[in-house]
Amino acid sequence: MPFDSKVPGVTILGKVTPQQAQEVLTPEALLFVATLHRTFNATRKTLLQKRVLRQQQIDQGILPDFLPETKAIRDDIAWRGAVPAPGLADRRVEITGPVDRKMVINALNSGAATFMADFEDSNSPTFDNNLSGLVNMKDAIHQRISYTAPNGKQYNIRKDGKIATLIVRPRGWHLDEKHVLIDGEVTSGSLFDFALYFFHNAKKSVEIGIGPYFYLPKMESHLEARLWNDVFNLSQDYIGMPRGTIRGTCLIETIMAAFEMEEFIYELREHSAGLNCGRWDYIFSVIKKLRQNPKYLLPDRGDVSMTTPFMDAYVRLLIKTCHKRGVHAMGGMAAQIPIKNNEAANKAAMDKVRNDKLREVKAGHDGTWVAHPDLVKLALIVFNEHMPQPNQLHVRREEVQVTAADLLNTNVKGGKITEGGIRANVSVSLMYMEAWLRGAGCVPIHNLMEDAATAEISRSQLWQWAKHQAKTDKGVTVTPEYLLKVLEEETDKLAKEMGEQRFKASKMVLAKKHLSTQITGKDYADFLTTLLYEDIIVYDDVKSKI
Repeated sequence: MPFDSKVPGVTILGKVTPQQAQEVLTPEALLFVATLHRTFNATRKTLLQKRVLRQQQIDQGILPDFLPETKAIRDDIAWRGAVPAPGLADRRVEITGPVDRKMVINALNSGAATFMADFEDSNSPTFDNNLSGLVNMKDAIHQRISYTAPNGKQYNIRKDGKIATLIVRPRGWHLDEKHVLIDGEVTSGSLFDFALYFFHNAKKSVEIGIGPYFYLPKMESHLEARLWNDVFNLSQDYIGMPRGTIRGTCLIETIMAAFEMEEFIYELREHSAGLNCGRWDYIFSVIKKLRQNPKYLLPDRGDVSMTTPFMDAYVRLLIKTCHKRGVHAMGGMAAQIPIKNNEAANKAAMDKVRNDKLREVKAGHDGTWVAHPDLVKLALIVFNEHMPQPNQLHVRREEVQVTAADLLNTNVKGGKITEGGIRANVSVSLMYMEAWLRGAGCVPIHNLMEDAATAEISRSQLWQWAKHQAKTDKGVTVTPEYLLKVLEEETDKLAKEMGEQRFKASKMVLAKKHLSTQITGKDYADFLTTLLYEDIIVYDDVKSKI
């Protein structure tokens, strides 16, 4: 029998375990989810439609720019964001990762200042993954989380109290939760993740000395930040919590958001914990938004670095903006992972991390991201040496002047499109999509810990090159036929590496089928996660899909 929500108008279509029912999907919590849905989902859908209309304008040549209607906000030097909240004053190293139980424990114990538990890009949103993740969040906040591995190894959180401050990243506004209907309508993944985490953990968070803290992903307009602020206010009022207790850090990971950084902080003022350079999704967004214009053709992904003009400009503007408003300017992800059994390769990878973090701390960032517990110490050494105090909010960067042209300067000196880059994009897209379809959203690929952003960049570049008939450094024209041939070859190569039995048991054929639709310069899904989502939906005792 399908799960009975016991809440009028709320229908749960996915399979629910007894623990998930008892710990997460309680009637009281589901009523709160329904309240947020009924209050805010219409606004969410309107804002998503605004994205579609803005994309049409960009396709017609109306490029992103700073908004004239919010100029007064940018020019008013008097207003500030919130003072850093308990547990967020020092964020010099943040570790990020999915919400599976072992990862949560390792991240909390890693020595990082904070842990961003991710329901978004490093989580494949199967219903079980989401609900199990929410159980794990509750156990973490109540400091009772433990795990026994199949080999019998025990994992427990540290007893000395030196665990990372927990920050949760719910899904972006564009993602639905199709296993949950409210009044017959599919609900928002964002509201679902946020509501259930907040309802079960907000008061306990404050009790242990931290508030309910969130990372807010993929926004494209300050109106979307305003919607989050409205959600925060209603939620705090609903449980009798003072407004301003929640804090949200906005990920600036879309080109549209880069033009509205001050507005984002302004909309969240009493709830603002700053901005973060979501660098990989930012590259994806630049390609995606400007994909119809051949002027913005980018070279191989490996040639697009943080010193590339549009990336450098966005980082400088973010630091200046945050410190002008008294909030944290967080750096980006080091995706490298330790390389075992190859000392030279491992040293090269760690040197890359060290240089990346050195660049960030010297630029004025207040903290940085790593994807693996073994990188925490390395990043800490760099930040401790150059930032002995908890943050660098005093580094104003008033000399920085960034124009719209700077943010759109995609000229990459010496950048090339190569056959190696094309094959790497195809291979990485295939491997990541296959893993995501199996329910794994955080995947080690070629000695990097990859999430959805990597696959998004890779398939978007392939689309862009096919669309504009780009030429490689060897003079080969990148056509749809050429890319589909490469796709066949790379799939065959992976099949040989995996072996017949493992390949047949995998989702590689399905991944290939989806990827083939995305690399011809014609069809283009807004997000791979929405393209693939239908394939991971599993309804419990319900024959027809919604």
